[in-house]
Amino acid sequence: MNVSVVLFTSDLRLHDHPALRAAQDGSAALVPLFVRDDAVAEAGFTAPNRMALLADCLADLDGGLRARGGRLVVRSGDVVAQVCQVVAEADADEVHMAAGVSGYARRREERLRAALEGEGCRLHVHDTVITALAPGAVTPSTSDHFAVFTPYFRHWSQEPLRDPVAAPRAIRVPDGVGSEAIPSRAGLSGLSEGLARGGESEGRKRLTAWLRADIASYEDGHDDLSGDATSRLSPHLHFGTLSPVELVHRARAAGGPGAEAFVRQLAWRDFHHQVLAARPDAAVADYRTKRDRWRSERAAHEDIKAWKKGRTGYPVVDAAMRQLRHEGWMHNRARLLAASFLTKTLYVDWRIGARHFLDLLVDGDVANNQLNWQWMAGTGTDSRPGRVLNPVTQAKRYDPDGEYVRRWVPELAGLAGGAVHEPWKLRGLERAAYDYPDPVVELSDGLARFRAARERG
Repeated sequence: MNVSVVLFTSDLRLHDHPALRAAQDGSAALVPLFVRDDAVAEAGFTAPNRMALLADCLADLDGGLRARGGRLVVRSGDVVAQVCQVVAEADADEVHMAAGVSGYARRREERLRAALEGEGCRLHVHDTVITALAPGAVTPSTSDHFAVFTPYFRHWSQEPLRDPVAAPRAIRVPDGVGSEAIPSRAGLSGLSEGLARGGESEGRKRLTAWLRADIASYEDGHDDLSGDATSRLSPHLHFGTLSPVELVHRARAAGGPGAEAFVRQLAWRDFHHQVLAARPDAAVADYRTKRDRWRSERAAHEDIKAWKKGRTGYPVVDAAMRQLRHEGWMHNRARLLAASFLTKTLYVDWRIGARHFLDLLVDGDVANNQLNWQWMAGTGTDSRPGRVLNPVTQAKRYDPDGEYVRRWVPELAGLAGGAVHEPWKLRGLERAAYDYPDPVVELSDGLARFRAARERG
């Protein structure tokens, strides 16, 4: 009897899962396996919010498998050792898994392939499970990857995507393969109060509702801070409870400007994955160095603390940071404003901001988080590295009535309309009535410091 193992990583779903489909097509039985990898914890990536959603995803995946006659096998430890142990217990011939793009994912694949070959077991790595288009599927004539999004998107748009594959109808797991208990978010501490639920069932429900009611307004509304018109599907893409291939197909089927704008955002995600696949060190090092002499953590300590707490004195930045802490998620426009303020106005190293985001974000993906931070810091793929987003101008444009700010900075709720964006203009007793800090830096001073530093670099 042929037996396969499917190693789940960032692809915790049953629908449109090519690795799962291939394993089932070639085997009489299979072992759905997830390994709680020691290396992930050692690298500091076990943030409470993501551990909670991971628990939701694994419980939902196990439920979906059990409804089809199977079950999820969970192990903990070194991923290679655990996979080899399961292969031995199941007498498996093959292991199937999704391709990753990070340096760690590549090393894991190499180690696993070498170990399995010694056991007479084949490793099959499948593309287009975690991304819509495989990294390297389109490349310019002069490089191994695209460094600018627009030409990448033009080529990406012309590539045919594979058809989504159906979820399995039945799964048989061989006897004799033991499992740990499925993790639960119960008992986890340090979670954001407004943390959403995870799992494929939740993701598919949200996708269907959003496609039906909201995608048409996405082009005009996705930057509206108070309107909250984004899809909020990024956590499901991060954990792979939704397939990016299926999302592109369904958005294109919906049609219209909103769908086109949404597909463009999915292409941005693929763009960052192909950059990281080609340049794994971009997770920790400048993609295009500007030789910045960032302010030291010691010198900028109070400013960094104010930024993290949402007490910078710039209401839209503070609203963004408080949303992050409360929900473990942040509006896309707010992320840009928070990142610009830290790196350009406060002139603090992008890695400090990226690390804080990874500590809290439920969609804390290395490719998208790190490369978006680099884009905003001017050390990444942005063709305008000196771009600075003025938080007041941006707030007036994307939160004109101040609703987003009043939602997250309630101490300013008494300020009507756009006046909430500039509380420092109040005087005397009127200013004293609001328990809110003065700006940590004048915008003009921050801009002058940044420009002078870049000129010295």
